[in-house]
Amino acid sequence: MTQVRPATVADAPLLAALHAGGGGDRPWSAGEYQTFLARPQTLAWVAMTADGPAGFLIATLMADEAEIYEVVVAPAHRRRGLGQALMTALATQAKAAGARKIHLEVAADNRAARALYEGCGYQAVGRRKGYYKYSNGDTADAILMTLAIQE
Repeated sequence: MTQVRPATVADAPLLAALHAGGGGDRPWSAGEYQTFLARPQTLAWVAMTADGPAGFLIATLMADEAEIYEVVVAPAHRRRGLGQALMTALATQAKAAGARKIHLEVAADNRAARALYEGCGYQAVGRRKGYYKYSNGDTADAILMTLAIQE
């Protein structure tokens, strides 16, 4: 059974641990998450399973738009619908808060994330060449994606 609940400042260490365990070039620290979660415009969700925390989503609401900063699902819990549950929770909260669109960017080489976002209705609207710079020297373009949630 999976429960998706709003994240709080107290969840900062949990988010940092999930991010560190999920890969990525530079995970955020618990302190960075505490600062971000304390902001009134932050929208954040945690996915909990019987095994414990399995993923999270963190975004910001700005006027009538939201921007997703991170969607993280622990490797052992991927491809089980947790990412989609987090995305749905965000869309519901953002719409209730008056957002008309949700934006995100994703590395062009991250096929799994792109498939998740496309499956949730996001559409590619732009590209930033060489935006992601990895510690091994590689780069990847960023695909800019948007979901209209109210017209």
